[in-house]
Amino acid sequence: MNHDNDTLEPPAPLARAMELGAHADTLSDSQFLLALGKRVRDTRDRRGLTRKQLAREAAVSERHLAHLEAGEGNVSIVLLRHIGHALGLSLPDLLACGAEESVEQRLVRRVLEQLPRHRLEDVVFRLMRDFGHEDAARRKRIALIGLRGAGKSTLGRRLAAELGFHFVELDAEIERDTGMPMGEIFALYGQAGYRRIEQRCLRQVLERSEPLVLAASGGIVSQTDTYDLLLSRCLTIWLRTTPEEHMQRVTAQGDLRPMAGSDEAMEDLRRILVAREQQYLRADHVIDSTGHSEDDSFQAVRAAVTLNA
Repeated sequence: MNHDNDTLEPPAPLARAMELGAHADTLSDSQFLLALGKRVRDTRDRRGLTRKQLAREAAVSERHLAHLEAGEGNVSIVLLRHIGHALGLSLPDLLACGAEESVEQRLVRRVLEQLPRHRLEDVVFRLMRDFGHEDAARRKRIALIGLRGAGKSTLGRRLAAELGFHFVELDAEIERDTGMPMGEIFALYGQAGYRRIEQRCLRQVLERSEPLVLAASGGIVSQTDTYDLLLSRCLTIWLRTTPEEHMQRVTAQGDLRPMAGSDEAMEDLRRILVAREQQYLRADHVIDSTGHSEDDSFQAVRAAVTLNA
């Protein structure tokens, strides 16, 4: 069982919005003007413009632009901000004079504005994953995750056969790529080295054009970059069961190593499941196979896949 073994950067437009817009309402007027000046100055620098060039293109005096970049903007900007506050509008909302937002767009924006920054990353990730251009492709790449004994290989092969997809075991891909069995890989490269190989092999698998069912290694969730890649590119299903059933299934497969210290092994297994639960729960679907037959579990997996067809 010892082989069943980070944050997203917000997209650039969102990251830039965070710099000023996300917290503009909490700044004092002087802080607001300083932040606004810094935004103008930094944007000008990124675009390779001198202050004189920008002043000419914007048809404002260079002196006026210098004052703005120094945080000494025209007082009318602050007054406009105060009017927006009185109306319950942020400055970007007040200045958005183009097409009217739909009710749905306003609701989504308000929800996003109320979220703490650490939650925005996960929300943006889910929006991109579920509604971005990759969504249709994700449905042709089904990944089963969970610890050893969850049924990834057994159910994965059945699912692939029924759907006419190619079945891939990531551990087997890693062994084929390195030309070494898993034990030697860990002995030679260590845990960190194995994780780097795992990510490389996962990328290679995902570059294939054929539809596939992938049985991922149990610990893939512990490497954030690799797990985020899996979640963004595959329809992901966590095959969940109790520590006791995990242990029973592994020993039924002929692996008697856990039984050498069964009490300690069981406690380790419980700790691993608790530690990884929140990551496993990020999957598209969770199927609890505790007490269910293989056929029942397969039907649940099949139904989850059909739901996204």
